[in-house]
Amino acid sequence: MTITFEASSSNPPLAAVLVAEYVKDVIQVKVNWGKNTLIKLSNDMSFNSNTAIARYLARLASSVKLYGNNTLEATEVDHWLEFSVGRLGCPSEYKDAVEYLNQVLGLRTYLVGDSISLADFSVWGALRGNSEWLATLQRKQAPTHVSRWYKFLSAQEQFQATEKSAPKLATAATTKAGGSSTSTKKEDAGKFVELPGAEKGKLVVRFPPEASGYLHIGHAKAALLNQYYQLAFDGTLIMRFDDTNPAKESSEFEQVILGDIELLGLKPNKFTHTSDHFDIILEYGEKMIKKGQAYVDDTEPEVMKQEREQRQESKNRSNSVEKNLKLWQEMLKGSEEGQKCCVRAKIDMNSDNGCMRDPTIFRCKNEIHVRTGDKYKAYPTYDFACPIVDSREDVTHALRTTEYHDRDDQYYWFIEALGLRRPYIWEYSRLNLQNTVLSKRKLTWFVANGYVDGWDDPRFPTVRGVLRRGMTVEGLKQFMVAQGSSRSVVMMEWDKIWSFNRKVIDPVAPRYVALKKDEMVPVNLTAAKEEVKEVAKHPKNVDVGKKKVYYSSKVFVEGADAETMSVGEVVTFVNWGNIIIKKINKDSAGKITSLDAELNLENTDYKKTTKVTWLAEHSLGAFTPTVCVNFENIISKPVLDKDDDFKKYIGHQTRFESVMVGDPELVNLKKGDIIQLQRRGFYICDQPYEPLSPHTGRDSPCVLFYIPDGHQKDMPTAGSKEKTKQAKPASTKQEQKGGKKKEEKKAESQVVSSADSTAVQAMVDKITAQGDLVRKLKSEKADKSAVDAEVKNLLALKADYKKLTGQDFKPGAKPQAKTPAKTPAKTPAKQAATSADPAKVDAIITEITNQGDKVRGLKSKKAPKEEVDVEVKVLLGLKAQYKEMTGTDYKPGATGGKKADSKEKTHNPGASGDKKTETANADPEVTALVTKITSQGEKVRTLKTNKAPKDEVDAEVKTLLALKAQYKEKTGSDYKPPGSGGGRDKKEKKEKEKKSKEKENKEKPKEKPKEKVKEDKSSAEGAKKQSRLGLEAKKEENLSEWYSQIITKSEMIEYYDVSGCYVLRPWAYSIWEEIKSFFDKKIKALGVENCYFPIFVSHSALEREKTHIADFAPEVAWVTKSGQSELAEPIAIRPTSETAMYPAYAKWVQSHRDLPIRLNQWCNVVRWEFKHPQPFLRTREFLWQEGHTAWSNRKDAVEEVYTILDYYARVYEELLAIPVIKGQKTEKEKFAGGDFTTTVEAYIGASGRAIQGATSHHLGQNFSKMFDITFEDPGQPSKHQYVHQNSWGLTTRTIGVLCMVHGDNRGLILPPRIASVETIIVPCGITATLSDADKNTLLDKCKSYVDLFRSANIKAKADYRDNYSPGWKFNHWELKGVPLRIELGPRDMQKNQFVAVRRDNGEKVTLPEEGAIEKIKALLDDIQTSLFNNAKKERDAHVKVTSSWDEFCTFLDQKNLIMAPFCGEIPCEEKIKKDSARDQDIEPGAPSMGAKSLCYPFDQPAEVSDSTICVYPDCNNKAIKYCMFGRSY
Repeated sequence: MTITFEASSSNPPLAAVLVAEYVKDVIQVKVNWGKNTLIKLSNDMSFNSNTAIARYLARLASSVKLYGNNTLEATEVDHWLEFSVGRLGCPSEYKDAVEYLNQVLGLRTYLVGDSISLADFSVWGALRGNSEWLATLQRKQAPTHVSRWYKFLSAQEQFQATEKSAPKLATAATTKAGGSSTSTKKEDAGKFVELPGAEKGKLVVRFPPEASGYLHIGHAKAALLNQYYQLAFDGTLIMRFDDTNPAKESSEFEQVILGDIELLGLKPNKFTHTSDHFDIILEYGEKMIKKGQAYVDDTEPEVMKQEREQRQESKNRSNSVEKNLKLWQEMLKGSEEGQKCCVRAKIDMNSDNGCMRDPTIFRCKNEIHVRTGDKYKAYPTYDFACPIVDSREDVTHALRTTEYHDRDDQYYWFIEALGLRRPYIWEYSRLNLQNTVLSKRKLTWFVANGYVDGWDDPRFPTVRGVLRRGMTVEGLKQFMVAQGSSRSVVMMEWDKIWSFNRKVIDPVAPRYVALKKDEMVPVNLTAAKEEVKEVAKHPKNVDVGKKKVYYSSKVFVEGADAETMSVGEVVTFVNWGNIIIKKINKDSAGKITSLDAELNLENTDYKKTTKVTWLAEHSLGAFTPTVCVNFENIISKPVLDKDDDFKKYIGHQTRFESVMVGDPELVNLKKGDIIQLQRRGFYICDQPYEPLSPHTGRDSPCVLFYIPDGHQKDMPTAGSKEKTKQAKPASTKQEQKGGKKKEEKKAESQVVSSADSTAVQAMVDKITAQGDLVRKLKSEKADKSAVDAEVKNLLALKADYKKLTGQDFKPGAKPQAKTPAKTPAKTPAKQAATSADPAKVDAIITEITNQGDKVRGLKSKKAPKEEVDVEVKVLLGLKAQYKEMTGTDYKPGATGGKKADSKEKTHNPGASGDKKTETANADPEVTALVTKITSQGEKVRTLKTNKAPKDEVDAEVKTLLALKAQYKEKTGSDYKPPGSGGGRDKKEKKEKEKKSKEKENKEKPKEKPKEKVKEDKSSAEGAKKQSRLGLEAKKEENLSEWYSQIITKSEMIEYYDVSGCYVLRPWAYSIWEEIKSFFDKKIKALGVENCYFPIFVSHSALEREKTHIADFAPEVAWVTKSGQSELAEPIAIRPTSETAMYPAYAKWVQSHRDLPIRLNQWCNVVRWEFKHPQPFLRTREFLWQEGHTAWSNRKDAVEEVYTILDYYARVYEELLAIPVIKGQKTEKEKFAGGDFTTTVEAYIGASGRAIQGATSHHLGQNFSKMFDITFEDPGQPSKHQYVHQNSWGLTTRTIGVLCMVHGDNRGLILPPRIASVETIIVPCGITATLSDADKNTLLDKCKSYVDLFRSANIKAKADYRDNYSPGWKFNHWELKGVPLRIELGPRDMQKNQFVAVRRDNGEKVTLPEEGAIEKIKALLDDIQTSLFNNAKKERDAHVKVTSSWDEFCTFLDQKNLIMAPFCGEIPCEEKIKKDSARDQDIEPGAPSMGAKSLCYPFDQPAEVSDSTICVYPDCNNKAIKYCMFGRSY
């Protein structure tokens, strides 16, 4: 039975409504808001007071115990009920009543007992309706304990629901003081504006999302705003899916959105689709055409866009109605002519509002709609459909964001033109958040490219993403309500939304402790006993429950906390008490190793002590392995400008993990639990702790995601808020980040100079004027020589400025006379430098210099990485020795001994600086040598400028180098020309500083864009360096991003708008053609013929072999509809073709003479995988060849299986230069329904994973029995036998393997035999001074080389593009992986030679034209062999053999393939995979995985004896073979 009572709207009975809300799960209570408060139980019995109804409901639901747990508590409840209507309700006694209430609540959470009761409801309701209390609360003058209790209850779900349901509650709280409203509801509800014309019970609003992605929090605001007004006016909310665009609509996303709506607590009254109204919308469109209000336009889209911008009428605007109707019919049919057309409303092409310039209202799309199929070909635009559907669905108020403001006129024009009812448009501001994107198209790009784990990734602004990160639904609602319907457009920081969430979780989140594993310091408390106590999980909310705290004589604290402690200090251990530090133990390096302390629990003065979190080592409470995960924003720039490419600002490293030691109680957390780690912040459990596995000896840690709390501070990464004993740290992020810059500026200000400010200003004026002149010449396209001359003058002026001021000139520089710097006091580092032996310092500097040269030499020669790493380690060791001697880090150009101590520069008369001082101290011989070097340098430059013969230039360069060598011998340092300032080292430093500034600019919005543009223009070099041609990700650092860039930037693929499908561009398809050509010739030589079978497979054909289809079932894509009609039987798109081809084989085979059948088809297949898609490696559609043969006997069939497998191995090893391991698949991994499967497995070194290269299956007679493929036995004519069958396939996955194995950080590396271009010829030396005749001769020579090489079957091509420099072309073809580059210039042509550069190792060699063909062929063969050998060397180094499970797991985590004895049992194989899985992803975007069986290698590493058992520790079965395991794609 449902109990109904009427509640007064003007004087809400809050206590009674609260009880009704609280007991609704026990008894059914319905509250109707009206004029009076009344509950009628019978004709003779009714109650009409708030207190009486509350008492009645509380006693009726006695199991809830709102009236206390015993007689004494019931009496207390009665006391507070009388108090709430008596003293608290009496104005003259109000203040004393509140003070009394404050005293009572001093040590209580609730008024009666340990749980909520009717007393709390009654007193809270009295305060909530009291205007004076609300005013006091708003001014923050309310008594502490009452305020705390009131806010705590107000945050509870039942109280918030009651506040929202009470219609007149806001007017019940009007303050008398000051005349301002103190309505808590109004404050919480943000700037909600009354909707004009809205009537109670008649309001209709709608929420119309497009089902093309998950809802993000911008959609959530729209949804909750509509719901707010629906509830406020007791109206109707329509949930309408906008499905006007068939290309974007998805039933999958529709279900997801409905789930998101449910999460948000929305309960729409109606669910509709725009497509429900397509027929009437089409009628309205035709009506407009007939009335001359619309016309059909076949103008090209780009031209139409230009015409609208220029306010030019279309040529079709004056079409006759008849012509428009004729074209309209073509659109309705979806004909070729119709698809070129659209329908445009004839409004006003001269309007200042661009939306009124004849907008498109229909477009022709010959696509299948998810709901209507192919019934319609002409689809309305949203702008046209929206006002029609709003009007037809009786929407009274259309809530839209302000970004639609310009379309409002258009909306109402359609309403008036069609004579429809006019809804009211109410605008509100769109929710804009920094450091993210809210565009569905951009969010989809993140998902498709693997930058996030999915639509629920905690870095995503989707509803599910923020909930997974720890946002509560209630917090989200409060934030949205607080935003209200304001029209103010702001770019909001995330802190705001998280601060609302904090208010929800803070009162209820239990408190725990976790310490950084690597930074824990033990504290020895000798007198402490090992014990366990129960304490409250939440210090202010006992209802949260209790937890165990473990105490012992050995506890651990954070290292950062230990650093702040001093001997004799009293420190407070949270949940224990005070201790006294007695001794601090340190190691030789001064690092704290342990603390000795004693308990001081009798001292309860905690006011001035440091509060420390700790964990005790206890026999009953083991620490919980924990990983804390922090996230950064997916977009590094706070606010993206309109023209910004968001891909440039992607935060590639946005997930950070800290390994922690957690509270023993953390083992009890469940997924989704929200907690607070004391002094760290709030966290949500994403993965609960799982105990040790008996097989791996490993446990799965508790994974906690950090929940931002809205504070303006850095994300916590350590548990200690350190006591600052020295300087006060920067108070904000900006100060912290700016610290280093301030120090640099301070150092700059200490440059010694006596520059006069007047002279400096004069110099600045000259530089500014010269800069303007250079810019003017460039803008006027002046002769290059004239521009160069003026640029030289500009650089000379800047050099003079530097001599004058000691600083580089920067635009906007101000004249400033510098004062001599004070000599700073010596730091310990400088004292170390002073005491160091000068001779030893000089010796170590020499060693560092030589070792650095050695490392650079190895890198330039492309030496093996292992060899380079060894020498780098030696270099780092030498630098460490230098630091130990001098107390400072080694920097290029460092000086040792007395020179360093006296702060004098290394003697170099050629260096810039105070030349008078240097000359005075200079050795005359050195000075003379400098003069010779300067003179010889000028001579060399003059020869180069005059294009002198190379031999002459080389001779003079040798002379110059000899002079520099003499200089070094005399001075002990390299010669540096005047103004070099450190040569390359300084240049490198500037480049680093430039990159650092660019990074900062990405992270913050530009403050002065105009000045920035001006500065860019003044840079002669800057514009040339802004190319993003090359790879920006490194293979060894971010394999996923590197792979994505290499396949797109090398022009292999283009992304497509269907997830998991990709466009193969010619550069990739040519590789497939080479593979196809090679393999096709081989199989045709065997007698295999090519054919083609349809892509569609009937359901009944698939069902014939259920074992086979079961393996592919999740991946099969089905066609279920033809137009609007359901198909009688669904049709599959082939995942493989056995079931399509074998019914035909059954017809064709009658006799043994019809055998063998050996057919192959080159085709595409579709496998609708929902795993992480990767182009080439795992796609929903891919190209392949599939061979299907039928034989009369098993022997011949099996022989073919191995022959084909050998051909696959040759494709990889001979064409792709990739070594493979041939073997047989395990029973679990074999082809579904087959007898056995053979495979070739390749190894990807960058990820440490194997990849299946190709497979050849023997199907036995399994399929022939299913499809009844039989032949008459020649020995027994009346008897029939089943045929023996094979199938074998190779896919475009080969291309992905090729990229992964051979590619490097400069791009692809293609083996010559697979490359469509083996040799690229690049003409060089074409400059402005080269005559046209010489240029044409050079180009003709290049063409002759192309013809020469092609005549010898060398795939050659020349790059004649004149809009790119040779250097750009070099990078371009390196990126595309062309094996060999030939550089040919005028001088090379004169000497009948050319330069050949290898792509694989960068080696450059000059070759004579004579015998060029043989030499090029030899180079290409060597490249092919080298690529294979290098890949094989890497693969072999990562193949390990073991029979130990521990070694197995260790080898696996070291990116190895493991050959181990295996029993072959499927359950055992599944356990191996599960128990060898590691905790974290082995590469970004890739799933965590255990070891998968790859194959039983044909070449076994060892014999399996009778005593050899399976590698899995719990398996005692005899091993049948060594099986190769590994992580796999």
